[in-house]
Amino acid sequence: MEPPLAPPPPSLTVLLLLALALLGSAGLTRSLSITPADQSMFEKAEGEKVTLPCTFVLSDEDEGPLDIEWVLIPTDNQKKEQIIIMYAVDRIYNHYYAAMTGRMQFTSADPKSGDGSLDILNLKSSDTGTYQCKVKKAPGVQSQKIQLTVLVKPARTKCSIEGSQEIGKDVTLKCASQEGSPLLSYDWRRVPDTQELPATSTLNRNTGELLLKNASQEYSGVYSCVASNRVGVDECSIELNVTPPINTAGIIAGAIVGTLLGLSLLAFLVFCCCKKHREKKYEKEVHHDIREDVPPPKSRSSTARSYIGSNRSSLGSMSPSNMEGYTKTPYSQVPSEDFERTSGQNQTFASSKVAAPNLSRMGAVPVMIPAQSKDGSIV
Repeated sequence: MEPPLAPPPPSLTVLLLLALALLGSAGLTRSLSITPADQSMFEKAEGEKVTLPCTFVLSDEDEGPLDIEWVLIPTDNQKKEQIIIMYAVDRIYNHYYAAMTGRMQFTSADPKSGDGSLDILNLKSSDTGTYQCKVKKAPGVQSQKIQLTVLVKPARTKCSIEGSQEIGKDVTLKCASQEGSPLLSYDWRRVPDTQELPATSTLNRNTGELLLKNASQEYSGVYSCVASNRVGVDECSIELNVTPPINTAGIIAGAIVGTLLGLSLLAFLVFCCCKKHREKKYEKEVHHDIREDVPPPKSRSSTARSYIGSNRSSLGSMSPSNMEGYTKTPYSQVPSEDFERTSGQNQTFASSKVAAPNLSRMGAVPVMIPAQSKDGSIV
């Protein structure tokens, strides 16, 4: 007969009981489960809409209040999680994150039905990050993380030509998008698509440059560039016109002739301006020297003749009886203002007499008049 088995020591019994309690507790925690998402990473274009999935299944053992919470996990581990939206006690709270105010909502109008998915509208590049959905219903707690990347579509793509569009020259077609998240890829094609790129062409898809070596007139036409990334495309087009070489000698000769003509015209204008200036200056000087309102002075000879004629006419009109009071005037004297006159005998002569100082001021030359005797003969 085999001896009976000894009972386990008390310490082992305690350990077994604790293990059973932990297993039971684990089973209760796993009663709340989140349905695994089909994808944990999303790539969307700026301006689009995204739905971050978070569906769950409750158990009868979960008796506590239901809480659903979406948080944004920062890239810096030193920072705290940012609550975006929350469902608790049958109410929705969406005022925690100002950057998404008005652009986020629960997909279901009643999240407690088992759908706690989150809709984000009008996506921005700043929305890129890691989001976590947390579902709590005591004693169960479950969570799920989703990575969101918001990309910018290519936009404002421009085409340009670099180099001379002459036969035999190398020409480069360039293409670049002003907007767009990397990695951008560029592709060139001829329009219409039935035409192939020239055999001498070399395409760089990263820089968007299409090099055409030893261009010929067959290369002329419309070329289109398509810029693309993982969320969108954009394109532009440009026309290439390959022409024969330009006659540079003729252009240079024409430029020289034109320059000489221009200089000649400029010199002529300067000459005309200088001549006009001299004429105006001369007219101004003459205008100051000669005044029209001042009559020219009389000559001395004409003044003297006028004086002599006046005195002769006065003497000729006098009678012999009136000549008695006159004394003989020397040839060396000129009538003056202090000439003595006899009262009653020289009234006629006095009216025509002019003083010598006055004649001098008038510019006249004194002339001696021969004296006459009483019988009229010259003395």
